[in-house]
Amino acid sequence: MGFKELGLKEKVLKAIDDMGFEEPSKIQAEAIPVILDGFDVIGQAQTGTGKTLAFGAPIIDRFTGSDNEIYSVILAPTRELAIQVNDELARIAKYTDIKLLPVYGGTPVDRQIKALKKGIDVIVGTPGRVLDLLRRNIISLKGVCYLVVDEADEMLDMGFIDDIEEIIRQCNDDRQTMMFSATMPDAIRRLTKKYMKPEARFISIVKNTMTVSTVDQYYYEIKHENRFESLCRILDVDEPSSAIIFCKTKKGVDELTEALQERGYNVEGMHGDMNQSQRLNTLKKFRGGNLDFLVATDVAARGIDVENVTHVINYDMPQDVESYVHRVGRTARVNRKGTAYTLVTAREYMALKQIERAIKCKIRRKEIPTIDDIFQAKYNNILKRVKEVLIQEEYKRFVPLVVELDEEFNLVDVAAALMSMVYNKELSYDYKENSIGIESKRVRLFISVGRRDKISSRQLLKFLSDTADIDRRDVDDIEIYDRFTFIDVAENTARAILKRSSGKIMGGKRIRVEVSNARR
Repeated sequence: MGFKELGLKEKVLKAIDDMGFEEPSKIQAEAIPVILDGFDVIGQAQTGTGKTLAFGAPIIDRFTGSDNEIYSVILAPTRELAIQVNDELARIAKYTDIKLLPVYGGTPVDRQIKALKKGIDVIVGTPGRVLDLLRRNIISLKGVCYLVVDEADEMLDMGFIDDIEEIIRQCNDDRQTMMFSATMPDAIRRLTKKYMKPEARFISIVKNTMTVSTVDQYYYEIKHENRFESLCRILDVDEPSSAIIFCKTKKGVDELTEALQERGYNVEGMHGDMNQSQRLNTLKKFRGGNLDFLVATDVAARGIDVENVTHVINYDMPQDVESYVHRVGRTARVNRKGTAYTLVTAREYMALKQIERAIKCKIRRKEIPTIDDIFQAKYNNILKRVKEVLIQEEYKRFVPLVVELDEEFNLVDVAAALMSMVYNKELSYDYKENSIGIESKRVRLFISVGRRDKISSRQLLKFLSDTADIDRRDVDDIEIYDRFTFIDVAENTARAILKRSSGKIMGGKRIRVEVSNARR
Protein backbone atom coordinates (compact mmCIF):
# COMPACT_ATOMS: atom_id res chain seq x y z
CA MET A 1 0.00 0.00 0.00
CA GLY A 2 1.22 3.48 -0.87
CA PHE A 3 0.27 6.82 0.69
CA LYS A 4 -2.06 7.53 -2.25
CA GLU A 5 -4.34 4.69 -1.14
CA LEU A 6 -4.84 6.17 2.35
CA GLY A 7 -7.24 8.95 1.27
CA LEU A 8 -4.93 11.94 1.72
CA LYS A 9 -5.20 15.04 -0.46
CA GLU A 10 -2.63 15.91 -3.09
CA LYS A 11 -1.06 18.78 -1.11
CA VAL A 12 -0.19 16.42 1.74
CA LEU A 13 0.89 13.60 -0.59
CA LYS A 14 3.24 15.98 -2.38
CA ALA A 15 4.84 17.02 0.92
CA ILE A 16 5.25 13.38 1.98
CA ASP A 17 6.90 12.64 -1.35
CA ASP A 18 9.29 15.55 -0.79
CA MET A 19 10.12 14.06 2.60
CA GLY A 20 11.26 10.93 0.79
CA PHE A 21 8.81 8.41 2.19
CA GLU A 22 7.88 5.86 -0.45
CA GLU A 23 5.39 3.84 1.57
CA PRO A 24 3.67 4.16 4.95
CA SER A 25 4.86 2.42 8.08
CA LYS A 26 2.44 0.04 9.80
CA ILE A 27 1.08 2.62 12.24
CA GLN A 28 0.64 5.13 9.41
CA ALA A 29 -1.16 2.64 7.15
CA GLU A 30 -3.61 1.68 9.91
CA ALA A 31 -4.13 5.01 11.70
CA ILE A 32 -4.43 7.54 8.86
CA PRO A 33 -7.66 6.17 7.27
CA VAL A 34 -9.29 5.78 10.69
CA ILE A 35 -8.41 9.35 11.72
CA LEU A 36 -9.66 10.66 8.37
CA ASP A 37 -12.97 8.87 9.04
CA GLY A 38 -13.35 10.90 12.24
CA PHE A 39 -12.71 8.27 14.92
CA ASP A 40 -10.84 8.83 18.15
CA VAL A 41 -7.68 6.70 18.10
CA ILE A 42 -5.67 4.94 20.77
CA GLY A 43 -2.41 3.94 19.13
CA GLN A 44 0.04 1.56 20.75
CA ALA A 45 3.34 1.62 18.90
CA GLN A 46 6.99 1.94 19.78
CA THR A 47 8.84 5.23 19.54
CA GLY A 48 10.43 5.54 16.11
CA THR A 49 7.62 3.88 14.12
CA GLY A 50 6.40 7.05 12.39
CA LYS A 51 3.59 8.14 14.75
CA THR A 52 4.01 11.86 14.05
CA LEU A 53 3.17 11.40 10.38
CA ALA A 54 0.34 9.02 11.37
CA PHE A 55 -1.54 11.76 13.23
CA GLY A 56 0.00 14.80 11.56
CA ALA A 57 -0.93 13.98 7.96
CA PRO A 58 -4.71 13.66 8.57
CA ILE A 59 -4.79 16.71 10.86
CA ILE A 60 -3.14 18.86 8.20
CA ASP A 61 -5.16 17.18 5.44
CA ARG A 62 -8.45 18.27 7.05
CA PHE A 63 -7.37 21.86 7.69
CA THR A 64 -9.54 24.24 5.66
CA GLY A 65 -8.22 27.63 6.77
CA SER A 66 -7.66 29.82 9.82
CA ASP A 67 -10.64 31.11 11.82
CA ASN A 68 -8.63 32.75 14.63
CA GLU A 69 -9.13 29.72 16.88
CA ILE A 70 -6.61 27.04 17.75
CA TYR A 71 -7.34 24.17 15.38
CA SER A 72 -5.22 21.47 17.05
CA VAL A 73 -3.12 20.99 20.16
CA ILE A 74 -0.47 18.28 20.40
CA LEU A 75 1.06 17.46 23.78
CA ALA A 76 4.59 16.07 24.05
CA PRO A 77 6.48 15.16 27.24
CA THR A 78 9.67 17.12 26.56
CA ARG A 79 10.85 20.28 24.89
CA GLU A 80 13.03 18.28 22.49
CA LEU A 81 10.14 16.09 21.37
CA ALA A 82 7.86 19.11 20.97
CA ILE A 83 10.40 20.73 18.66
CA GLN A 84 10.91 17.48 16.78
CA VAL A 85 7.15 16.97 16.26
CA ASN A 86 6.68 20.58 15.21
CA ASP A 87 9.48 20.29 12.65
CA GLU A 88 7.91 17.13 11.22
CA LEU A 89 4.49 18.79 10.99
CA ALA A 90 6.05 21.78 9.23
CA ARG A 91 7.38 19.46 6.54
CA ILE A 92 3.97 17.79 6.14
CA ALA A 93 2.32 21.23 5.95
CA LYS A 94 4.76 22.51 3.32
CA TYR A 95 2.05 23.18 0.71
CA THR A 96 -0.56 24.61 3.10
CA ASP A 97 -0.88 27.93 4.94
CA ILE A 98 -1.35 26.31 8.35
CA LYS A 99 0.55 28.13 11.12
CA LEU A 100 2.42 26.04 13.70
CA LEU A 101 4.10 26.94 16.99
CA PRO A 102 6.05 24.86 19.51
CA VAL A 103 5.55 26.03 23.11
CA TYR A 104 7.67 24.80 26.00
CA GLY A 105 9.38 25.90 29.17
CA GLY A 106 12.98 26.94 29.58
CA THR A 107 12.61 29.89 27.19
CA PRO A 108 10.94 33.29 27.71
CA VAL A 109 7.16 32.95 27.48
CA ASP A 110 6.83 36.50 26.08
CA ARG A 111 8.07 35.47 22.63
CA GLN A 112 5.60 32.60 22.48
CA ILE A 113 2.76 34.89 23.63
CA LYS A 114 3.66 37.40 20.91
CA ALA A 115 3.52 34.69 18.25
CA LEU A 116 0.20 33.35 19.59
CA LYS A 117 -1.41 36.79 19.44
CA LYS A 118 -0.62 36.93 15.71
CA GLY A 119 -2.70 33.80 15.21
CA ILE A 120 -1.61 30.16 15.40
CA ASP A 121 -3.51 27.11 14.13
CA VAL A 122 -1.55 24.24 15.69
CA ILE A 123 0.24 24.27 19.05
CA VAL A 124 2.80 21.58 19.83
CA GLY A 125 3.76 21.88 23.45
CA THR A 126 4.73 20.43 26.79
CA PRO A 127 1.82 20.14 29.27
CA GLY A 128 3.34 22.62 31.70
CA ARG A 129 3.69 25.43 29.18
CA VAL A 130 0.29 24.80 27.55
CA LEU A 131 -1.33 24.91 31.00
CA ASP A 132 0.55 28.10 31.83
CA LEU A 133 -0.78 29.75 28.66
CA LEU A 134 -4.33 28.61 29.48
CA ARG A 135 -4.12 29.99 33.00
CA ARG A 136 -2.88 33.33 31.66
CA ASN A 137 -5.89 33.37 29.29
CA ILE A 138 -3.50 33.69 26.35
CA ILE A 139 -5.06 30.73 24.55
CA SER A 140 -8.44 28.99 24.48
CA LEU A 141 -9.00 25.40 23.43
CA LYS A 142 -12.77 25.69 22.99
CA GLY A 143 -12.47 25.54 19.22
CA VAL A 144 -9.96 22.68 19.04
CA CYS A 145 -10.82 20.06 16.42
CA TYR A 146 -7.94 17.68 17.19
CA LEU A 147 -6.21 16.87 20.46
CA VAL A 148 -3.16 14.59 20.42
CA VAL A 149 -1.38 13.17 23.47
CA ASP A 150 1.94 11.80 22.24
CA GLU A 151 4.14 9.42 24.26
CA ALA A 152 1.41 9.08 26.90
CA ASP A 153 3.36 6.58 29.02
CA GLU A 154 6.30 9.00 29.13
CA MET A 155 3.86 11.66 30.38
CA LEU A 156 2.79 9.28 33.13
CA ASP A 157 6.39 8.57 34.17
CA MET A 158 7.13 12.28 34.33
CA GLY A 159 4.08 13.05 36.46
CA PHE A 160 2.10 14.99 33.84
CA ILE A 161 -1.21 13.10 34.03
CA ASP A 162 -2.97 15.72 36.19
CA ASP A 163 -1.82 18.49 33.84
CA ILE A 164 -3.07 16.54 30.82
CA GLU A 165 -6.48 16.01 32.41
CA GLU A 166 -6.81 19.72 33.13
CA ILE A 167 -5.92 20.53 29.52
CA ILE A 168 -8.40 17.97 28.18
CA ARG A 169 -11.18 19.42 30.33
CA GLN A 170 -10.62 22.82 28.72
CA CYS A 171 -11.12 21.39 25.20
CA ASN A 172 -14.54 21.23 23.57
CA ASP A 173 -16.42 17.92 23.68
CA ASP A 174 -16.71 17.65 19.89
CA ARG A 175 -12.97 17.35 19.37
CA GLN A 176 -11.30 14.28 17.87
CA THR A 177 -8.82 12.80 20.34
CA MET A 178 -5.74 10.72 19.62
CA MET A 179 -3.51 9.14 22.21
CA PHE A 180 -0.26 7.36 21.34
CA SER A 181 1.81 5.30 23.73
CA ALA A 182 4.44 2.58 23.56
CA THR A 183 2.82 0.80 26.52
CA MET A 184 -0.68 0.86 28.00
CA PRO A 185 -0.47 1.04 31.81
CA ASP A 186 -3.75 1.18 33.77
CA ALA A 187 -3.51 4.93 34.31
CA ILE A 188 -3.44 5.50 30.53
CA ARG A 189 -6.34 3.10 29.97
CA ARG A 190 -8.41 4.99 32.55
CA LEU A 191 -7.59 8.24 30.77
CA THR A 192 -8.78 6.89 27.41
CA LYS A 193 -12.05 5.59 28.89
CA LYS A 194 -12.72 8.87 30.68
CA TYR A 195 -12.02 11.30 27.85
CA MET A 196 -12.38 9.45 24.56
CA LYS A 197 -15.55 8.50 22.68
CA PRO A 198 -16.93 4.97 23.19
CA GLU A 199 -16.38 4.08 19.52
CA ALA A 200 -12.68 5.02 19.70
CA ARG A 201 -10.49 2.67 17.68
CA PHE A 202 -7.59 0.86 19.29
CA ILE A 203 -4.64 0.29 16.96
CA SER A 204 -1.79 -1.84 18.21
CA ILE A 205 1.31 -2.40 16.16
CA VAL A 206 2.94 -5.57 17.38
CA LYS A 207 6.64 -5.01 17.46
CA ASN A 208 8.59 -7.64 15.59
CA THR A 209 11.71 -9.05 17.19
CA MET A 210 14.38 -6.60 16.22
CA THR A 211 17.81 -8.10 16.37
CA VAL A 212 20.98 -6.85 14.83
CA SER A 213 23.30 -8.49 17.33
CA THR A 214 25.79 -9.72 14.73
CA VAL A 215 26.33 -6.22 13.36
CA ASP A 216 28.84 -3.72 14.76
CA GLN A 217 26.87 -0.47 14.80
CA TYR A 218 28.35 3.01 14.83
CA TYR A 219 27.26 6.56 14.11
CA TYR A 220 29.13 9.63 12.92
CA GLU A 221 27.89 13.03 14.06
CA ILE A 222 28.21 15.31 11.04
CA LYS A 223 27.35 18.77 9.82
CA HIS A 224 24.70 18.63 7.10
CA GLU A 225 26.89 20.48 4.62
CA ASN A 226 29.68 17.92 5.17
CA ARG A 227 27.52 14.84 4.64
CA PHE A 228 29.05 13.85 1.28
CA GLU A 229 32.65 14.57 2.28
CA SER A 230 32.09 12.60 5.51
CA LEU A 231 30.94 9.61 3.47
CA CYS A 232 34.00 9.84 1.20
CA ARG A 233 36.31 9.97 4.22
CA ILE A 234 34.65 6.89 5.70
CA LEU A 235 34.92 4.97 2.42
CA ASP A 236 38.55 6.00 1.97
CA VAL A 237 39.51 4.77 5.44
CA ASP A 238 37.44 1.59 5.64
CA GLU A 239 37.70 0.65 1.94
CA PRO A 240 34.68 -1.72 2.15
CA SER A 241 34.76 -4.53 -0.37
CA SER A 242 30.96 -4.50 -0.69
CA ALA A 243 28.57 -1.93 0.80
CA ILE A 244 24.95 -0.79 0.49
CA ILE A 245 24.48 2.95 1.00
CA PHE A 246 20.90 3.97 1.87
CA CYS A 247 19.24 7.24 0.83
CA LYS A 248 15.69 8.26 1.74
CA THR A 249 14.64 9.50 -1.72
CA LYS A 250 14.95 8.39 -5.34
CA LYS A 251 16.41 11.78 -6.22
CA GLY A 252 18.94 11.36 -3.43
CA VAL A 253 20.00 7.98 -4.85
CA ASP A 254 20.57 9.50 -8.30
CA GLU A 255 22.51 12.49 -6.99
CA LEU A 256 24.73 10.48 -4.63
CA THR A 257 25.43 7.80 -7.24
CA GLU A 258 26.48 10.42 -9.78
CA ALA A 259 28.70 12.25 -7.26
CA LEU A 260 30.44 9.01 -6.23
CA GLN A 261 30.94 7.91 -9.84
CA GLU A 262 32.54 11.26 -10.66
CA ARG A 263 35.12 10.55 -7.96
CA GLY A 264 35.99 7.14 -9.28
CA TYR A 265 33.95 4.87 -7.03
CA ASN A 266 32.64 1.65 -8.56
CA VAL A 267 28.97 2.30 -7.74
CA GLU A 268 25.45 2.16 -9.18
CA GLY A 269 22.06 3.16 -7.83
CA MET A 270 18.73 1.38 -7.48
CA HIS A 271 15.26 2.77 -6.73
CA GLY A 272 11.58 2.33 -7.54
CA ASP A 273 11.57 4.44 -10.74
CA MET A 274 13.97 2.05 -12.45
CA ASN A 275 12.41 -0.73 -14.50
CA GLN A 276 12.69 -4.35 -13.46
CA SER A 277 15.37 -5.09 -16.03
CA GLN A 278 17.59 -2.24 -14.77
CA ARG A 279 17.22 -3.32 -11.15
CA LEU A 280 17.95 -6.96 -11.90
CA ASN A 281 21.01 -6.07 -13.96
CA THR A 282 22.39 -3.80 -11.21
CA LEU A 283 21.71 -6.42 -8.55
CA LYS A 284 23.40 -9.10 -10.68
CA LYS A 285 26.56 -6.98 -10.95
CA PHE A 286 26.52 -6.23 -7.22
CA ARG A 287 25.98 -9.87 -6.27
CA GLY A 288 28.73 -10.97 -8.66
CA GLY A 289 31.28 -8.59 -7.16
CA ASN A 290 31.44 -6.33 -10.22
CA LEU A 291 30.16 -3.39 -8.15
CA ASP A 292 31.72 -2.25 -4.89
CA PHE A 293 28.83 -0.08 -3.76
CA LEU A 294 25.07 -0.06 -4.25
CA VAL A 295 23.13 3.13 -3.44
CA ALA A 296 19.46 2.34 -2.79
CA THR A 297 16.18 3.41 -1.22
CA ASP A 298 14.48 1.25 1.40
CA VAL A 299 11.85 -0.03 -1.04
CA ALA A 300 14.38 -0.88 -3.76
CA ALA A 301 16.56 -2.77 -1.28
CA ARG A 302 13.72 -4.95 -0.06
CA GLY A 303 14.48 -8.58 -0.79
CA ILE A 304 18.16 -7.99 -1.49
CA ASP A 305 20.04 -10.97 -0.12
CA VAL A 306 23.73 -10.67 -0.93
CA GLU A 307 26.01 -12.74 1.27
CA ASN A 308 29.21 -10.73 0.96
CA VAL A 309 27.96 -7.26 2.01
CA THR A 310 30.48 -6.07 4.61
CA HIS A 311 29.05 -2.61 5.29
CA VAL A 312 25.69 -0.86 5.42
CA ILE A 313 25.84 2.93 5.49
CA ASN A 314 22.80 5.05 6.35
CA TYR A 315 23.65 8.16 4.34
CA ASP A 316 20.19 9.43 5.31
CA MET A 317 18.47 8.52 8.58
CA PRO A 318 15.83 5.79 8.20
CA GLN A 319 12.14 6.64 8.56
CA ASP A 320 11.59 4.41 11.57
CA VAL A 321 13.06 1.62 13.69
CA GLU A 322 11.88 -1.15 11.39
CA SER A 323 13.55 0.52 8.41
CA TYR A 324 16.78 0.76 10.40
CA VAL A 325 16.66 -2.93 11.30
CA HIS A 326 15.86 -3.89 7.73
CA ARG A 327 18.76 -1.83 6.39
CA VAL A 328 21.27 -3.08 8.92
CA GLY A 329 20.13 -6.62 8.27
CA ARG A 330 21.49 -6.43 4.72
CA THR A 331 24.93 -7.14 6.17
CA ALA A 332 26.12 -9.93 8.50
CA ARG A 333 24.37 -12.58 6.41
CA VAL A 334 24.96 -16.30 6.96
CA ASN A 335 26.46 -15.71 10.43
CA ARG A 336 29.13 -13.36 9.09
CA LYS A 337 30.06 -10.20 10.96
CA GLY A 338 29.04 -6.90 9.48
CA THR A 339 29.41 -3.18 10.08
CA ALA A 340 26.70 -0.51 10.00
CA TYR A 341 27.36 3.23 9.95
CA THR A 342 24.77 6.00 10.32
CA LEU A 343 25.45 9.66 9.48
CA VAL A 344 23.64 11.85 11.99
CA THR A 345 23.24 15.61 12.29
CA ALA A 346 22.59 17.22 15.68
CA ARG A 347 18.93 17.52 14.70
CA GLU A 348 18.72 13.77 14.03
CA TYR A 349 20.52 12.65 17.18
CA MET A 350 17.37 12.10 19.26
CA ALA A 351 15.88 9.90 16.53
CA LEU A 352 19.02 7.77 16.65
CA LYS A 353 18.72 7.41 20.42
CA GLN A 354 15.11 6.27 19.96
CA ILE A 355 16.30 3.58 17.57
CA GLU A 356 18.98 2.54 20.03
CA ARG A 357 16.44 2.11 22.81
CA ALA A 358 14.05 0.16 20.57
CA ILE A 359 16.65 -2.35 19.40
CA LYS A 360 18.21 -2.57 22.87
CA CYS A 361 21.66 -2.37 21.35
CA LYS A 362 24.36 0.27 21.75
CA ILE A 363 25.16 2.32 18.65
CA ARG A 364 28.65 3.61 19.35
CA ARG A 365 30.04 6.96 18.27
CA LYS A 366 32.99 7.17 15.87
CA GLU A 367 34.95 10.22 14.87
CA ILE A 368 34.91 11.29 11.24
CA PRO A 369 38.27 10.27 9.77
CA THR A 370 40.90 12.99 9.42
CA ILE A 371 43.24 13.32 6.44
CA ASP A 372 45.92 11.79 8.67
CA ASP A 373 43.65 8.78 9.25
CA ILE A 374 43.05 8.42 5.52
CA PHE A 375 46.77 8.67 4.77
CA GLN A 376 47.59 5.98 7.33
CA ALA A 377 44.84 3.65 6.02
CA LYS A 378 45.94 4.09 2.40
CA TYR A 379 49.59 3.64 3.36
CA ASN A 380 48.84 0.39 5.17
CA ASN A 381 46.86 -0.87 2.21
CA ILE A 382 49.54 0.06 -0.33
CA LEU A 383 52.25 -1.47 1.85
CA LYS A 384 50.27 -4.69 2.12
CA ARG A 385 49.91 -4.89 -1.66
CA VAL A 386 53.62 -4.13 -2.19
CA LYS A 387 54.57 -6.97 0.16
CA GLU A 388 52.26 -9.34 -1.73
CA VAL A 389 53.93 -8.40 -5.03
CA LEU A 390 57.38 -8.88 -3.50
CA ILE A 391 56.45 -12.37 -2.35
CA GLN A 392 55.16 -13.34 -5.80
CA GLU A 393 58.32 -12.01 -7.50
CA GLU A 394 56.34 -10.73 -10.52
CA TYR A 395 58.14 -7.42 -10.21
CA LYS A 396 61.54 -8.67 -11.37
CA ARG A 397 61.18 -7.58 -14.99
CA PHE A 398 61.16 -4.00 -13.71
CA VAL A 399 64.46 -4.38 -11.84
CA PRO A 400 66.62 -3.15 -14.80
CA LEU A 401 64.49 0.01 -15.01
CA VAL A 402 64.91 0.68 -11.32
CA VAL A 403 68.69 0.15 -11.65
CA GLU A 404 68.72 2.97 -14.20
CA LEU A 405 66.82 5.21 -11.77
CA ASP A 406 69.35 4.31 -9.09
CA GLU A 407 72.03 6.10 -11.09
CA GLU A 408 70.13 9.38 -10.83
CA PHE A 409 67.93 9.16 -7.72
CA ASN A 410 67.90 7.71 -4.25
CA LEU A 411 65.83 4.50 -4.41
CA VAL A 412 64.04 5.40 -1.17
CA ASP A 413 62.85 8.60 -2.89
CA VAL A 414 61.79 6.56 -5.93
CA ALA A 415 59.73 4.18 -3.76
CA ALA A 416 58.13 7.14 -1.96
CA ALA A 417 57.28 8.79 -5.30
CA LEU A 418 55.62 5.62 -6.57
CA MET A 419 53.63 5.29 -3.36
CA SER A 420 52.58 8.93 -3.68
CA MET A 421 51.31 8.25 -7.21
CA VAL A 422 49.26 5.29 -6.01
CA TYR A 423 47.94 7.27 -3.03
CA ASN A 424 46.82 10.23 -5.13
CA LYS A 425 45.17 7.94 -7.64
CA GLU A 426 43.18 6.19 -4.91
CA LEU A 427 42.14 9.36 -3.10
CA SER A 428 38.56 10.10 -4.06
CA TYR A 429 38.05 13.61 -2.70
CA ASP A 430 40.06 16.81 -2.71
CA TYR A 431 40.20 17.14 1.06
CA LYS A 432 41.11 20.61 2.34
CA GLU A 433 40.87 20.36 6.14
CA ASN A 434 42.47 17.67 8.23
CA SER A 435 39.36 17.33 10.40
CA ILE A 436 35.68 18.09 9.84
CA GLY A 437 34.42 16.24 12.92
CA ILE A 438 32.11 17.61 15.59
CA GLU A 439 33.24 17.52 19.19
CA SER A 440 30.46 16.26 21.45
CA LYS A 441 31.57 16.45 25.05
CA ARG A 442 29.98 14.60 27.94
CA VAL A 443 30.05 16.18 31.37
CA ARG A 444 29.96 14.36 34.71
CA LEU A 445 27.94 16.16 37.38
CA PHE A 446 28.01 15.78 41.16
CA ILE A 447 24.62 16.19 42.92
CA SER A 448 24.48 16.54 46.71
CA VAL A 449 21.70 14.03 47.40
CA GLY A 450 21.89 10.27 47.72
CA ARG A 451 20.29 7.13 49.07
CA ARG A 452 20.00 8.46 52.62
CA ASP A 453 17.77 11.22 51.20
CA LYS A 454 15.48 8.45 49.88
CA ILE A 455 15.69 9.51 46.25
CA SER A 456 15.29 7.23 43.24
CA SER A 457 16.50 7.59 39.65
CA ARG A 458 12.94 8.31 38.57
CA GLN A 459 12.51 11.08 41.17
CA LEU A 460 15.84 12.62 40.19
CA LEU A 461 14.95 12.61 36.50
CA LYS A 462 11.60 14.26 37.19
CA PHE A 463 13.30 16.90 39.36
CA LEU A 464 15.84 17.71 36.62
CA SER A 465 13.11 17.76 33.98
CA ASP A 466 10.92 20.10 36.07
CA THR A 467 13.69 22.49 37.11
CA ALA A 468 15.99 22.55 34.08
CA ASP A 469 13.42 21.55 31.42
CA ILE A 470 15.73 18.90 30.00
CA ASP A 471 14.94 15.67 28.24
CA ARG A 472 15.41 12.98 30.86
CA ARG A 473 16.71 10.67 28.13
CA ASP A 474 19.79 12.91 27.87
CA VAL A 475 20.88 11.74 31.31
CA ASP A 476 23.16 8.70 31.33
CA ASP A 477 24.83 6.53 33.97
CA ILE A 478 23.03 7.62 37.13
CA GLU A 479 25.07 6.43 40.12
CA ILE A 480 23.35 6.98 43.48
CA TYR A 481 25.53 6.68 46.59
CA ASP A 482 24.62 7.25 50.25
CA ARG A 483 25.36 10.98 50.34
CA PHE A 484 25.64 12.05 46.68
CA THR A 485 24.88 11.11 43.09
CA PHE A 486 26.79 11.23 39.80
CA ILE A 487 25.19 11.66 36.37
CA ASP A 488 26.64 11.95 32.87
CA VAL A 489 25.03 14.46 30.48
CA ALA A 490 25.75 16.31 27.25
CA GLU A 491 27.57 19.62 27.62
CA ASN A 492 24.55 21.81 26.77
CA THR A 493 22.36 19.77 29.15
CA ALA A 494 24.96 20.22 31.90
CA ARG A 495 24.82 23.99 31.46
CA ALA A 496 21.03 23.95 31.86
CA ILE A 497 21.18 21.81 35.03
CA LEU A 498 23.95 23.89 36.62
CA LYS A 499 22.06 27.10 35.92
CA ARG A 500 18.51 26.06 36.82
CA SER A 501 18.62 23.04 39.18
CA SER A 502 21.44 23.86 41.58
CA GLY A 503 20.05 25.55 44.69
CA LYS A 504 16.52 24.22 44.17
CA ILE A 505 14.65 22.14 46.76
CA MET A 506 14.33 18.39 46.32
CA GLY A 507 12.74 16.24 49.01
CA GLY A 508 12.90 19.10 51.48
CA LYS A 509 16.60 19.66 50.91
CA ARG A 510 18.35 22.40 48.93
CA ILE A 511 20.68 20.60 46.55
CA ARG A 512 24.05 21.53 45.10
CA VAL A 513 25.12 20.61 41.56
CA GLU A 514 28.76 20.84 40.48
CA VAL A 515 30.97 19.59 37.66
CA SER A 516 32.87 16.55 38.89
CA ASN A 517 36.56 16.57 38.00
CA ALA A 518 37.04 12.88 38.74
CA ARG A 519 35.05 9.77 39.55
CA ARG A 520 34.75 9.33 43.30
